[in-house]
Amino acid sequence: MADAARPLSVSEILELAQGKVAGLGIATVYRNLKALQAEGQIVRVDLPGLSARWEVTPECHHHHFLCTNCDRVFEVHGCPADMSGLLPGGYALEEHDILLRGRCVDCNEGPKLRPARKRVGHSH
Repeated sequence: MADAARPLSVSEILELAQGKVAGLGIATVYRNLKALQAEGQIVRVDLPGLSARWEVTPECHHHHFLCTNCDRVFEVHGCPADMSGLLPGGYALEEHDILLRGRCVDCNEGPKLRPARKRVGHSH
């Protein structure tokens, strides 16, 4: 996971791990993800309407970019600033997540683009 340097889906983790451990099964991957999360070595990245991804516990706050063509997720470092000004009066911000969507560099330069997926909810 550290070599990937981006959040990975369970199927991506299984594929990478099977290259090192022949015959590895999905149940073993899930057991190890649970154990690594309990030890604080990895964190779950939840994405609206998509399966969770997993990444090595980050050293600093960051956000994510989802490629709408290949479904890979990438880290976006930096943060737009203090978000408390967006809140209604009396509210207290505890945390925030920003998910950017578009095409990654590989898909943006590649010849084949799959049709855009229909998304539920508001886009900003």
